Amino acid sequence: MSFWHPAALLATWGGSGLLPRAPGTWGSLFTLPVAWLIADRWGGEALFIVSVIVFFAGLWASAQYLKYSKSKDPSAIVIDETAGQLLTLALIPVDLWWYAGGFLLFRVADIFKPWPASWVEKSLDGALGVMADDIFAAVYAIAVLVGVHLLIAS
Repeated sequence: MSFWHPAALLATWGGSGLLPRAPGTWGSLFTLPVAWLIADRWGGEALFIVSVIVFFAGLWASAQYLKYSKSKDPSAIVIDETAGQLLTLALIPVDLWWYAGGFLLFRVADIFKPWPASWVEKSLDGALGVMADDIFAAVYAIAVLVGVHLLIAS
């Protein structure tokens, strides 16, 4: 598949998944300015909607990319990290420290994959298997961030 194919561009989040070392971290990192722009201009609700759209677009892009890959979950596919990172940031304030915390917590949850994220990754095949575990990682990160936000607000 050509790098310029729309599915390849989306699956690799503009090529960030092709960078050496920790492509998922690069994909998440390159998602931050996009998330900031959307949330700052249109709010967290818009960012949530975009995360859902990116998830479904990611299913399509991942399915296309997987046809040309020999791996079940190629590291170059980072649209799953993009969807999860967007979802994580949708429920927190647009603030440098909150976004840094959201980035770090999402990456930790995505890398260590606590149950049931680990089960989802191993049990689901194809594009859904690629995408779904990152949504669970986002839920874990959101739970911690919302808990911290509630503690600070009270």
